[in-house]
Amino acid sequence: MRLSVLDVFRGVAIASMILVNNPGSWDHVYPPLLHASWQGCTVTDLVFPFFLFIVGTAMAFSLGKFTPENRLTAQTPTIPSQLYRRILRRCTLLFGLGLLLNGYPNYDFSTIRIMGVLQRISLAYFLAAMVVLHGSYRKIVVTLVVVLGGYWGAMQWIPVPGYGAGQLTPEGNLGAYLDTLILGKEHLLKGGPYDPEGLFSTLPAVGTVLLGYLTGVWLQRQPIQTQTSLNLAMAGVCGIIGGSLWGIIFPLNKALWTSSYVVYTAGWALVFLGICYETLEVRGQTWGFPFKVMGLNSIFLFVASGFVARLLIFTPIQSVPEPISLKTWIYQQGFASWAGEMNGSLLFAVVTVVIWWMVAFGLYLKGWFIKV
Repeated sequence: MRLSVLDVFRGVAIASMILVNNPGSWDHVYPPLLHASWQGCTVTDLVFPFFLFIVGTAMAFSLGKFTPENRLTAQTPTIPSQLYRRILRRCTLLFGLGLLLNGYPNYDFSTIRIMGVLQRISLAYFLAAMVVLHGSYRKIVVTLVVVLGGYWGAMQWIPVPGYGAGQLTPEGNLGAYLDTLILGKEHLLKGGPYDPEGLFSTLPAVGTVLLGYLTGVWLQRQPIQTQTSLNLAMAGVCGIIGGSLWGIIFPLNKALWTSSYVVYTAGWALVFLGICYETLEVRGQTWGFPFKVMGLNSIFLFVASGFVARLLIFTPIQSVPEPISLKTWIYQQGFASWAGEMNGSLLFAVVTVVIWWMVAFGLYLKGWFIKV
C-alpha cells in the first residue's frame, strides 16, 4: 500500500526548504521565514523535522516487510544482504552530496564543513533503519525513549570542560564540545563554536525519524476514514503540549535538536499529516498534486537548488563601484527595485520555488524519478 499523502507531505517540506533557503537578501527576511536565533521555534524551524518525520513514515512502507514481526509471518528469518547494501549506498551518496554542497566552489578539505542537512538525513536514516530492521515495535518505542531521555540527561548532567554541566549556550553545550572534539572546530559551520546539524545532535534527530516510522506502522493498520485523521491530529496536539511542557526545563532548540523540540515538532507534523490525510485520502481532494510532483524528486530538487543557489552567489556580475554577485544583481534589479527590499526578497524566494516546481513537473511528465 502506498499513500499519496506521503509524497505530498514530502513535497510541502522540500518546497518550504527551498523557500526559506533562498531569500533575495538575508538582510531582508520576514521573521517567520527565519530560524529562531537560539531557543524557541519558528515556522521555519518546523521544516527540517517535518522532512525527517516523513522519511520515517515512508520507511514503514519501504522496509515494513523486513521487520522482525513481518519476517516471522513470511517465514523469512534473514534480511537480504542487498538490502543492507542499498541502505548503505543511499546513505553514503547522501553524505557525499552534502560534502559536495558544503565545499562548493573551493574544496578545501582542511576546513570543509563535514556535517549538514543531507549528512544528517543520511545518518539519521541509517541509524533508524538499523533499529527498525532489528527491533520489534516495542523495542523501537523503548529505543526512542532511551535516545530522547538519554540525550536530555547527557546535555543536562555531563560537565563540559570550562563550562560545567547543563550549559545550553552555543559555546558551552555538550554537543558543541563533542563535535569540536570529534570533527574539529574548523570543520563546523563557519568554524564553530557549534554546528546546527552537528554529529551529537543527530542522535535525537533519529528519534524524529522513529516517531515518523511508528506513525507509518500505525497508519498501515488503520482504515481510511475521518477517525484516523482525528486520531493523528489528537496525537499531534498531545505532542505539541508535551513538547512545550518539556521545553520549560529542556528548552525547544533546533540547533541542539533538543528532546523537547523532537516531541513538539513531531506533534505539529502529526497535526499537519492529519489535515493532509483527511483532505487527500479520505475526501479525495486534489490540492496536493503540485506538492506531490515535488515530493517524488525531493532529494534531487534539494541538491540541485543548493548548487544553483551557490552558483548565483559565487558568480560575480560587476566589480565597480563594488563587487556584487549574480544573485544580488538579480534581486536588486529584478525584484527589490519595484517590489521593495522585504517583498522583493520574499518574491525572489517564491519565484525560486516556482522555477524548481517547473523542473519537477517536467521530470514528472517524463516519468523520471531520481532516487537516491
